[in-house]
Amino acid sequence: MKKKETAATMTHYLNRFKGSVLLSLLPLLLVCGIQAATSLITAEVFQRVFERDLDGLALWMLILTGAWFLIMAISALKEFLQGWVICKLNNAIRDDMAATLIDMDYGQYHSATTGEYLSRFTNDVNQIENLAWKPFYEFAQAAATAVFSILALLFIHWLLLLAALATTLVMVFVPQLFNKRMEQLGDACAKEQASATGMFKDLLSGWDVLRAFGQDRRFADGSRRASDQIEKPRFRLAYVKGFVGAGVGCVNILCQLLITGLVGLLAIGGYTQAGSLAAGGNLCGMLFSGLGGMAGLLLSFSSARPYFEKITGHADTARIKTDTGLEQVSSAITVENLSFRYGERPILQDLSLQFRKGGKYALTGPSGCGKSTLLKLLLGWLPDYSGAIHFDEKDAREFTPEQLQKQISYIEQNVFLFNSTIRDNITLGEMFTDEQLEKALCDSALSDDLASLPEGLDTIAGEEGGNLSGGQKQRVAIARALIHDRSILLVDEGTSALDQKNADIVEKSLLANPELTLILVSHHLTPERKKQFTRVYDLQPVTS
Repeated sequence: MKKKETAATMTHYLNRFKGSVLLSLLPLLLVCGIQAATSLITAEVFQRVFERDLDGLALWMLILTGAWFLIMAISALKEFLQGWVICKLNNAIRDDMAATLIDMDYGQYHSATTGEYLSRFTNDVNQIENLAWKPFYEFAQAAATAVFSILALLFIHWLLLLAALATTLVMVFVPQLFNKRMEQLGDACAKEQASATGMFKDLLSGWDVLRAFGQDRRFADGSRRASDQIEKPRFRLAYVKGFVGAGVGCVNILCQLLITGLVGLLAIGGYTQAGSLAAGGNLCGMLFSGLGGMAGLLLSFSSARPYFEKITGHADTARIKTDTGLEQVSSAITVENLSFRYGERPILQDLSLQFRKGGKYALTGPSGCGKSTLLKLLLGWLPDYSGAIHFDEKDAREFTPEQLQKQISYIEQNVFLFNSTIRDNITLGEMFTDEQLEKALCDSALSDDLASLPEGLDTIAGEEGGNLSGGQKQRVAIARALIHDRSILLVDEGTSALDQKNADIVEKSLLANPELTLILVSHHLTPERKKQFTRVYDLQPVTS
């Protein structure tokens, strides 16, 4: 995939909100213009002092005071509008990050950790704000300051304009020498901070285990290492920017001395009034402050490049899926000579099975024999297999996982619940009738649990379902699968956390549904339970 250039990506977002961006730049331009004007007003103040004109001095002092009060008022509006636009830009970035993840297939998504993705939504957005959006406004202010200072110098004498333009070229060229280095440092910073975020997530998720085994030291040491991994690249980026900025500052000083000296010569030669010497000094300071700021901010944009390169999708242009997906199976799901391996390790070898419509099937066998892998292959999550999977006469490869899951629902052993209500975890925000909801609750054996929960269906499940027991979480997941009315249900040890009574209720409901094609993974089935299934497939590990 071709990487995007930072400038082009920034332009995409700035163009997307160009009306708001232009509105937020107006007060900035006004502030810079008035600040340049105050230098000329200051020249008039000094000139009145030289001429001993008290009335003129009072008038120009009053004008100068008004100008500064106006600057303060407009500055407040400027900060408000810039903050508002940055919020919109950050939200757009996160929308596009979500679109990027949605466009990934199962393998792409799981090639990185949840911590790395979390880092993108938090750390990366903060870095983009600090290295791109805030510097954009600082760059605009620096550029406006430089332009208005040049115009004000032209008002004093045209030779100052020529000198200002020459030094501007120098100040713009110098930072280009360091762009590549800043890109490399920004890239390293992004990668190391994403890795460190994953380390923190791993430690926090394993807190119970570490405490149970008296490994407090491991938690503290791991936290310290992760923190160090975050701070070191940030520090390295900061001090290199500092040294480069100091070098640019030295060039800045030399150019400023040149123009200040020229102003002095013009005043001595009588080409401008004596008061212009003070104005010239102020304007030179503003000009080179602006040029120096622009130089440093160009380096900041280079550092932001790696964060933008991770964004490969845009929510405003995301593809619209119009295909209705896989139709209901009318005959059977057929697996023919199916082979799959994780890296060099074979998991399934020349496997052939058939699951008839409405049939109830169990997959048994020891750990590592490929039961869960087979379910993921049926879901389309693992495309790199040999052999064939057919839904009726249609090859599974003709469909995306999203299209397959129009008919397939999946319940895995480690159930995930959102930190929202039980109702929302079941419906996922869709609308269902009271009858549909009641049937799903009954068939999943969840009804009795709701009576003991404080808010019933509106009880908050907690982060990753932490407010519920393992059995309750599985029942919520089963209700979720049932209410969405998929014709094929894959269950990976989905009743393992239930007591025998509730497991029997759930399985009886699933086995009694004539329209449902059920494929259930289990490590152990009693002879009596095996009789309840259309067929039990006993998988065995592949021998190398």
